[in-house]
Amino acid sequence: MSRDGSQRKRETLREQGALHAHPDRVVDPLFEDGGFFDPEDVVQVKYEMLRRVGQEGMTVSEAASAFGFSRPSLYKARADFEAEGLPGLVARKRGPQAAYKLTEEVVAFVGELRSEDPSLSATALVERVFERFGKRIHPRSLERALAGAKKKRPSTKTKGGH
Repeated sequence: MSRDGSQRKRETLREQGALHAHPDRVVDPLFEDGGFFDPEDVVQVKYEMLRRVGQEGMTVSEAASAFGFSRPSLYKARADFEAEGLPGLVARKRGPQAAYKLTEEVVAFVGELRSEDPSLSATALVERVFERFGKRIHPRSLERALAGAKKKRPSTKTKGGH
């Protein structure tokens, strides 16, 4: 693969959550020559690790070591694979994936408060949100949500800049 091709592949793997964090730890012989097996492709590495244990009888400790993972990581990969197949081997971000406390209703409420009194601090706004909705929100989370809402609003400027 060309240098540009391998860089493009690396970026794609990163974007998809499939870039191995430690490809240098993969010491299995199949991954040494840089051919078909790619130590940077974590899905491929995990699959081959699980295959070695399940089909070839390699011990969990040997496989985890050869493929650059801990034993608990191998067990998790196996459970994820059994539950979801190959997509289960793709890394996912932990924790909430969205600002579940900052609903559209909460952001609209805060927007109204800010329109009425632009001098209200994030801390004061958070207190008002708690009083109204019973939700505890970190002031920085609220600031990020407001900045995001501001970016999404259509511009009031015309093409001529007026």
